Amino acid sequence: MRFSPAAWGRDNSTVLVLLLLCAVLSVLTLGRQYPTGAAGGRQLAARIQQQIPSGGAVLIVVRNTREDAEFAAAAERRLAAAGYRVIETVRGQPSDARRALARAAEAKASIDVVACNDATARWEVFEKLANEGGPPVVVPPSYYWPNFLKLGNLLNIPNQIALVAIMAIGMTMVIIAGGIDLSVGSLVALSAVVAARLIRDYRGGADAGFVDVAACMLAAVALCGAIGAVNGLLTAVARIPPFIVTLAMMSIASGLAFTITDETISAIPPGAEQLMRGSLLGVPHAVILMLILFVVADVIMKRTTFGRHLYAVGGNRRAAWLCGVPVRRVVLLSYVVSGALAGVAGVLMVSQFASGKATFGATYELQVIAAVVVGGASLSGGQGKMFGTLLGALLIGVVGNGMNLMGIEGDPQKIVLGLVILAAALLDRLKQRRVEE
Repeated sequence: MRFSPAAWGRDNSTVLVLLLLCAVLSVLTLGRQYPTGAAGGRQLAARIQQQIPSGGAVLIVVRNTREDAEFAAAAERRLAAAGYRVIETVRGQPSDARRALARAAEAKASIDVVACNDATARWEVFEKLANEGGPPVVVPPSYYWPNFLKLGNLLNIPNQIALVAIMAIGMTMVIIAGGIDLSVGSLVALSAVVAARLIRDYRGGADAGFVDVAACMLAAVALCGAIGAVNGLLTAVARIPPFIVTLAMMSIASGLAFTITDETISAIPPGAEQLMRGSLLGVPHAVILMLILFVVADVIMKRTTFGRHLYAVGGNRRAAWLCGVPVRRVVLLSYVVSGALAGVAGVLMVSQFASGKATFGATYELQVIAAVVVGGASLSGGQGKMFGTLLGALLIGVVGNGMNLMGIEGDPQKIVLGLVILAAALLDRLKQRRVEE
């Protein structure tokens, strides 16, 4: 079979758009960077060796943070090994640096160089020092690099999209089966307040044990799965259009969440926070859970009868029924999965914010649908892949991350998200028209 670049581009359009978007954001976020951490400290020491003779007296000034502590320790070790005298290492605020300079002046101890990072070098005390003819302030050499391509930023994107991506798994199944689920955002809020309320009122609040917390969270997920079953029954059995059913359920679930509580429930045990804030080998738990769920969902879609039935129902419901596919059961299960995964996202938000609130999940349904549609699923049903949905969620996350880096927040982001959904829907319609022709 011959390789066709045009066919590959059509089949992997999301990948191409994602790569192009990353390239554009890399250019737009290009800026001057200053080394930090231990690597920055070593580069600072090397620069001091180039400018100041060995044996000179050095005052190191950093902020009281873990990263700055590593910066100072590395610089101190490298300077000491090269024969420099580190008279003091200041970790704190501008006032601490001012007092260190005063102590040196009182002791009549000469300072040949003040070693700083980019943040501390901009303190006003050092600007005055330069104007008064004091010792030079040295910082690590700067370089240009896109803020978007910083390792910390790139690693943060999967963590930011984890909840949307988890919900998008269930939405993919629903859309492939020819439906839609607008209630997932409200189910996130309902799950969060139910789990938090159960923990606070029935399991001891902040003193609740692991088993109690897990039981409350599972109860919230089960409730959302049951509501998903109601969506499925009304859609598959009563034959009410899924848009109407899930729109009504969106309002019902939101009303239930605010009925349960209209305040923030924060009596959550500290251990519950590890579900979202913890990590394994540097990978956040939420990202690990997201990847596991996507692998399981991909296997279900490709290797199981249920997965094949989803495509059959979405492609042609009547033909699937005539071939013996249990259409109602398939549609019902797709909505159960969608509701349950929205519940999972809700309890993960409880872990993330150590609280439950009825406003959680607002507008999440738009992001979830956008991720699925951008990932290549057809709103007409019968088409879509889990890997495509994951790429779609990444693309939505990259768009949001890029706008945050450029200082675009709030309402403009909603406009961009709406335009992304419209563009994806237009492309889907063009593909469908080409198939029909």
